[in-house]
Amino acid sequence: MAKGRNCVGLDIGSSAVKLCILKDTKRGLQLQAFDHISLPPETIVDGALMNSGIVTDAISELLGRNKVKTREAALSVSGNTVIIKKITLPLMTREELDESIQWEAEQYIPFDIRDVFIGFEMLAPKTTQGQMDVMLVAAKREMINDYVQVTRDAGLEPMVMDVDAFCLQNAHEANYGFKEQETVVLLDIGSSVVTMNVVTDGETMFTRDLSMGGSDLTEEISRQLNITYQEAELYKMGGSVGNQSDEVLPHEVEKIIGEKAEDMAAEIQRSIDFYSATAASDRIDKIFVTGGTAAIPSLVRIISRTSGVNAELSNPFRNIVCDEKHFSAEQIRRWAPIASVAVGLAMRRTNER
Repeated sequence: MAKGRNCVGLDIGSSAVKLCILKDTKRGLQLQAFDHISLPPETIVDGALMNSGIVTDAISELLGRNKVKTREAALSVSGNTVIIKKITLPLMTREELDESIQWEAEQYIPFDIRDVFIGFEMLAPKTTQGQMDVMLVAAKREMINDYVQVTRDAGLEPMVMDVDAFCLQNAHEANYGFKEQETVVLLDIGSSVVTMNVVTDGETMFTRDLSMGGSDLTEEISRQLNITYQEAELYKMGGSVGNQSDEVLPHEVEKIIGEKAEDMAAEIQRSIDFYSATAASDRIDKIFVTGGTAAIPSLVRIISRTSGVNAELSNPFRNIVCDEKHFSAEQIRRWAPIASVAVGLAMRRTNER
């Protein structure tokens, strides 16, 4: 890792804002803080901030109640307005690529190049062929500016703008590592977006953001049982609102979740099949699942059955030192499904690009 302090990892998701702070110690990365605040429905829609004030207030509250002194933050984005593409270019220096990337990117970006921010990372060069692979990332300027503004309004200074798929990859590498010639699928199943990152030998091979998530389950429960969104959310996560027949509803909820989970798993599998059809090898060794919706036990089982690949719930605190005086094992267990992106962001440094 480069020198510099760890940033405050700030994951601004469609259903919650999550904050994570890590510190380098002799024992490894140590958890300093993790916290989250739920956002009202429709606060963020398709990555767009519909109510910036609510998001700023949530960030400010997280900073206040965790007594955060660090001002530098790392943020990330995802969704349909973010493009991630691996492209092959003639071999050149970073300086040459800096000068030509706008023109090169224009061929691959379906938006006006003036409306996006461009980022890139040079991958392993194919020297004998005179070529090199470049990971190209583009995101709408308007969305990036909105995320930066709410963060500054809360008193932080964004230093890094990342992408959810790469945050998952960094968190996974720190906690599980990547084995040689192994292909893993990293899935983050959030409230409104499923982020997929297929990684072979530690290198991203394929990414995709699917417009679906836990809110679809909640809405279906609400519709079929004729209850409020808030009540449906409680039932989805295994709770009870206490005003319905407990003998009937849990079974009904389980049935609805099972049906929707089958639909989600099938959509995820279609993306895996698309990757496999275009990849040099179609072998998938393991699927790691994270995200708030991944906390529903049946979902991971259904993904594993649909794909025929062993799937497990990922733990982004697996190799993180968590002082039991400050964080109970139960807290860590409850946070784990929602924390991967925030942990990946908290690994970023103040002096990184």
